[in-house]
Amino acid sequence: MKVLDAEFVKGYMRMANDGWLEGWHERNGGNLSYRIKKEEVESIKEDLDMSGEWREIGTTVPKLAGEFFLVTGSGKYFRNVIINPEDSICIIEIDETGAKYRICWGLVNGGKPTSELPSHLMNHEVKIAAKGDSYRVIYHCHPANTIALTFVLPLTSEAFTRELWEMATECPVVFPEGIGVVPWMVPGGRDIAVATSELMKEYDVAIWAHHGMFAAGQDFDLTFGLMHTVEKAAEILVKVRSMQPYKTQTIKPDEFRQLAHDFNVTLPEKFLYEKQV
Repeated sequence: MKVLDAEFVKGYMRMANDGWLEGWHERNGGNLSYRIKKEEVESIKEDLDMSGEWREIGTTVPKLAGEFFLVTGSGKYFRNVIINPEDSICIIEIDETGAKYRICWGLVNGGKPTSELPSHLMNHEVKIAAKGDSYRVIYHCHPANTIALTFVLPLTSEAFTRELWEMATECPVVFPEGIGVVPWMVPGGRDIAVATSELMKEYDVAIWAHHGMFAAGQDFDLTFGLMHTVEKAAEILVKVRSMQPYKTQTIKPDEFRQLAHDFNVTLPEKFLYEKQV
């Protein structure tokens, strides 16, 4: 099978285009990676070039040795993924040490995988350890309302989780573990990758202050839906704060506990404090 005929590639391209249509990917902003299933790799094997040069990842991910990933290219535009995928995205293989990768398909006009590759791979490794083999998608984008809130809310998991939970009843059901927050750091390096991967041990969403958001999930629909839910809640909060600086009414701690019971989810008590931001 040709790579572009594979269903997982079609799903990847659709998600990339959905993010572009939401306005989350200005210029070459954002990146997306998918850990390809073994049977999917086998189905496209005839279209892969296994003779490429091994290159340093910039970190070491031994638990991902031998794995294949579909990732966006550095400097590539999400708006072009659906119309010119062979130039915009690539499939990479991780070597047996977890320290190097090689391009097996894509980026036909040259280039390399996303500059955030260390963050993506370290987060994939963390999610496998924390949640098992089912987690396969890591998504980074620049949603405007979420970024705006990093200038006015305390940069803590407690503040962001509680404020966003209150904006829509579905929020604590969609992300019951809460949201992690990374203070501003230079993107693309090992330090921010390490900070994010530490948070991903506990959360499926991590906000990068003044930059964007990372989300992890089992498939494209769940991961995009998680990102979409957080950003919609952020949009509601921006509107609420624009109308008046305080809430006239909101969801209270005991009401969150009732919701958790009825929807069979566990909400950490550290987010159910009385004091409001």
